[in-house]
Amino acid sequence: MTIPTITLNDGHTIPQLGFGVFKVDPDETERIVSEALEAGYRHIDTAAIYGNEAGVGRAIAASGIARDELFITTKLWLSEQAGDKPLAALDASLEGLGLDRVDLYLSHWPAPANGHYVNAWEKMVALREAGKTTSIGVSNHLPEHLDAVIAATGVTPAVDQIELHPAYQQNDVTGYARDHGIRIEAWGPLGQGKYPLFEEAPVVAAAAAHDKTPAQVVLRWHLQQGFIVFPKSNRVERMRENLDVFDFELSPDEAAAITALERGGRVSSHPNEVN
Repeated sequence: MTIPTITLNDGHTIPQLGFGVFKVDPDETERIVSEALEAGYRHIDTAAIYGNEAGVGRAIAASGIARDELFITTKLWLSEQAGDKPLAALDASLEGLGLDRVDLYLSHWPAPANGHYVNAWEKMVALREAGKTTSIGVSNHLPEHLDAVIAATGVTPAVDQIELHPAYQQNDVTGYARDHGIRIEAWGPLGQGKYPLFEEAPVVAAAAAHDKTPAQVVLRWHLQQGFIVFPKSNRVERMRENLDVFDFELSPDEAAAITALERGGRVSSHPNEVN
């Protein structure tokens, strides 16, 4: 099985499907990430605020997988965006991960009331230039935030990682990203189980037509939109199921029916309210 890659605006590539460790218990992270790597994942997405970077690092070290075969992302927490704190924050993340660089470093939330997100981006540009991260991007940034960081530095984020699933597709952000060469990473790609996505008629019908599960159908929908996606699961069988999405394709009508499920159904916080 070969996981497709996407070329970012800085010329580097990223696996389109990865494994997320949001809310993975730090005490269980090494085991769970080890199982994900054994299942075939090579792209791992973590964050300082998750508290489990060290577990990710232990799993990487134990795996024996060559570093250049892995793609590791972590994120800068909003409270550390003032002054030079982003520099120290990445050093701490690298120490926990046991790495000398990450492949992608993201500013986790803009936290606009704090007024630090532009400074954070300036420091992240410096971190990329210092070789501590190969690519840089943002998470949960809206067009107004993207405008500000690009205007301040002339550097466009490689990715914007946002809440995105069929009921909440953020067309304003994805349209901006498309126009500016920013790739979209979808977090909560299955709606975090907060609404009955797998019971929606277009999802059920496509699953039956392709002999796939509803989750596989929704992940396939993301991939066909060109989004980068990293579902999480603590169960090995589900990890494998989530990888088994490259042997079928939704028809244009099937994909359009899932897209039509949009209803502004955000299941998490608004970026301007996380400060």
